[in-house]
Amino acid sequence: MKILVATGQTQGKRTNDYNWCVEGELVFIEPACARGERDPDTQCGCGRAFSGLNSHRGTTTARVAELRGFTEAEYTEALRSSLAEQGYQAGLAPEMAESLLDLVSLWPAGTVVERRLDEIRPRDVFARSRPPD
Repeated sequence: MKILVATGQTQGKRTNDYNWCVEGELVFIEPACARGERDPDTQCGCGRAFSGLNSHRGTTTARVAELRGFTEAEYTEALRSSLAEQGYQAGLAPEMAESLLDLVSLWPAGTVVERRLDEIRPRDVFARSRPPD
């Protein structure tokens, strides 16, 4: 199964990159705060972040990873558990898992992606389509 994991790969390509997650930990896409929703490049950074399920920290880069033997039910439970620990609505985990699995199905394993609010793309696409920071 392909899923998103935290990665330090390509960190520094943007001047406002950060990676406070554990390398390889599962990540999800947490909603941005009001400030981050207006501009993903704010100091807060939540509008450009992926959030670690275990560390509860953020990173601006995630990698599509192939986890053999990991099931959708296990993935959903990992999301549910993390959401509950963080005070979010854990009942959203099945829908979130389905959405994230659909998203990563677009790219081959090893693809590094970044986020700009609701848009998640391979990092090299942004580099070609947007001016550098």
